[in-house]
Amino acid sequence: MKLTLGFSPCPNDTFIFDALIHHKIDTEGLEFEVFYDDVETLNQKAFRGELDITKLSYHAFAYVTDKYVLLDSGSALGFGVGPLLISDLEISIEDMEKNQINDPKSGKRVPVIGIPGKYTTANFLLGLAFPEATNKKEIVFSEIEDSVLDGRIDIGLIIHENRFTYQDKGLKKIIDLGDYWEQRTGCAIPLGGIVANRKLPLDVQHKINRVLRKSVEFAFANPKSGLEFIREHAQEMSEEVMYKHIELYVNQYSVDLGVEGRKAINLMFDTALEKGIIPEIKDGIFLTD
Repeated sequence: MKLTLGFSPCPNDTFIFDALIHHKIDTEGLEFEVFYDDVETLNQKAFRGELDITKLSYHAFAYVTDKYVLLDSGSALGFGVGPLLISDLEISIEDMEKNQINDPKSGKRVPVIGIPGKYTTANFLLGLAFPEATNKKEIVFSEIEDSVLDGRIDIGLIIHENRFTYQDKGLKKIIDLGDYWEQRTGCAIPLGGIVANRKLPLDVQHKINRVLRKSVEFAFANPKSGLEFIREHAQEMSEEVMYKHIELYVNQYSVDLGVEGRKAINLMFDTALEKGIIPEIKDGIFLTD
């Protein structure tokens, strides 16, 4: 059986999926047609129900629970992994709360914030922490740092490997929104998950989940097995940065969400519903027996 599969070219995803798509494990008769896209493109594909299996932001998942069910394996949750707000200007948390910055060139004004996509979990956290900060511009995540440096935006909301590169470019952290979430809730921050199309038979959904778990477990047991595949898609990252990225986003929740992972996801959705950030969810979100 051949299934369409979408995930990002980032090291955490290529690390997780390497064994699955290259048949280093028993895929139980499943074959995969793979699409590599940035997270917001994957979110948009999920809105259209295009793929059988896809990575997506947890924020976006809230809008497609009628189309997709969350698998227990493959998720990116964790502590100290959240998105950062960065700038080349001196901007305080108080400035963010007031939604006003003091630009040396133009004086006090509302800042332009570059975000990696409207439906990313990063943007959800930004809205939760600073609801007044609505002057946003959507930019591909890998271009946000340069957009700050070029003056196209005042503040950048960065994700993925940019956590490791912004300081080298002379940019400064305003706030770690992952820390904001952790201090507020005591839970890991749910960033992205792997979902299966509800049109697939339940036994196939479970087969995908089993195979994906085996792929993650293989990757942990053989961390350098997929090195060339990871490097091929890693946008000229050094091996050190690639594996820092993997260590940050691939953990026990990637093997299995467990009770704590599910609790964190439910809390995120409950908080977002309370704040009116997402619509009411009518379908069960987790894979059932």
